[in-house]
Amino acid sequence: MTDRHGSIDGLRGLAVMGILLMNIAGFALPTGAYFNPMAGGGTAPADLAIWAINFVAVDGKMRALFSILFGASTMIVVERAEAAGLSGARLHLARMATLLLFGAAHLALVWSGDILLHYALVGIIALPFTLLKPSQLVRLAILLLVTQLAIQLIFFSGFLVLRDAAMAPGASQAQIAAWQDFANGVGVSDARHLSAEIARMRGSWGGIAAHRIAEQFPFIPVLLCFDGPETLAFMLIGMAGLKSGFLTAKWERRRYLRWSAIGFAIGLPPVIALCWLCIHSGFETLTTFAAATLCGVPFRPILALSLAALALAWLTVRDRPRLRAVGRMAFSNYLGTSLLMTFLFYGWGVGLFARIERVWLYPIVFAVWGLMLLWSPWWLARFRYGPLEWAWRSLARGGMQPMRRTEAAASI
Repeated sequence: MTDRHGSIDGLRGLAVMGILLMNIAGFALPTGAYFNPMAGGGTAPADLAIWAINFVAVDGKMRALFSILFGASTMIVVERAEAAGLSGARLHLARMATLLLFGAAHLALVWSGDILLHYALVGIIALPFTLLKPSQLVRLAILLLVTQLAIQLIFFSGFLVLRDAAMAPGASQAQIAAWQDFANGVGVSDARHLSAEIARMRGSWGGIAAHRIAEQFPFIPVLLCFDGPETLAFMLIGMAGLKSGFLTAKWERRRYLRWSAIGFAIGLPPVIALCWLCIHSGFETLTTFAAATLCGVPFRPILALSLAALALAWLTVRDRPRLRAVGRMAFSNYLGTSLLMTFLFYGWGVGLFARIERVWLYPIVFAVWGLMLLWSPWWLARFRYGPLEWAWRSLARGGMQPMRRTEAAASI
């Protein structure tokens, strides 16, 4: 089969571009600034406003949409492999094994915010669910989201006990240090930790990579437990969205707009309330972290699907070939963005880490979007796949795949 779902490519393009809206803080600012604006990037009204806009409209929603599309792509790969007389399960597992290697390399050598390794692990688990009906997939997704909520509630309870113990009169140095270690990662760092992080990120590539490997790889199982059920739920929603025709633009435009309006009406008010709670608390560490993680679980899928429905209504009006090209090369664009941003902000490159206020990071985002929209169609006019899509495909299939447009090749 050589046809592609242009609507999915377009949505994937929007998702990979939208993810940079949040990830830019992870590239450019101290660790806790991703969640908490008090941790870095400036506290001027414009900086806080851009944090609030991202919290309400972007944070978690683009990741959810990307995960939904990953689930849909899993279904497409398996179905097309089976239609071509191949083993869909074997091809999918080979793709996930290869993706795991890409993700591990990305995490160890490039950036701490990698999502590929997590997708590979959850993607392996997702394989048997490709056989289910849309209604079954949706019910299981809801069950997984409830499970995610319970798991994060347990984590949150532990963090709450830790905070209260550290702030109680007579708290031990060990309790205070344990709470500060948590705050260093998700909130405002102490001066010593902040100085050390800034010096490290403005230092050599070897020092950055060695610290990342030592600090993050041991926590991969914990993060899989913390986020895994939600990620799997999103993938199952993507499979249901593909089978129902939602993601392939088979619905009427009016139906997409109606679903989008209902979803925003349900999801936006509580998320805006969570944003207000963070501001009202003075961005207290645990309140702000819980608002971005635990409290967002029920609303992320609703808002991600609402954004998808609105985008699909827009995509049905007019073809967006540049956006589709960005989506077809989402893997190359995602990893390419990591390389470009780490070069710009880390010491092995330009070294702008923690030097730019939050609001001024977004012209950089818009410039990178422009690059994606320019280079993706230019590349695909000459080659069948993005460079890293080709590498992933070739490694997963155990042989060099045809690359240039003039070469004949089946597309699965």
